[in-house]
Amino acid sequence: MKTRPLFRAAKSRRGLTLVEIMVVIAILGTLMAIVGVNIVNQLQEANVETTKLQIKQIEQNLAMYAAKHKGKFPTTSQGLEAAAKYFPDSTVPKDAWGNDFAYYSPGTSGDHEYEIVSYGRDGQEGGDDYDSDIKSYEIGKETE
Repeated sequence: MKTRPLFRAAKSRRGLTLVEIMVVIAILGTLMAIVGVNIVNQLQEANVETTKLQIKQIEQNLAMYAAKHKGKFPTTSQGLEAAAKYFPDSTVPKDAWGNDFAYYSPGTSGDHEYEIVSYGRDGQEGGDDYDSDIKSYEIGKETE
């Protein structure tokens, strides 16, 4: 009867080479980069949607202000602070990027009683993609 040494199988196995380890690390790095970009884009899209919802909430609070002030909205110089008591915690909210909303009454574009504007991720007027302005009178018209 032939006996096989138990340790022979263990000796014949070899470890991973440096090249194999580097290939695995490169594949993992590529996958992480792809996933990371998608997560960042999803986060920015969520910030845009959150800001749109905040603008809609501000509009509802401004409607309450106008109902108490004979249908008049705060002027541009009074700003959103004039309606602060109608906001939760009596605090005017900021957009999803932590920037103040711009408020104009009467509106500067078209025939709007007021405009609420977030200047996007960069906090500056204009811009593309996530840096573009989000305007109260454009919300809901993107799908039309």
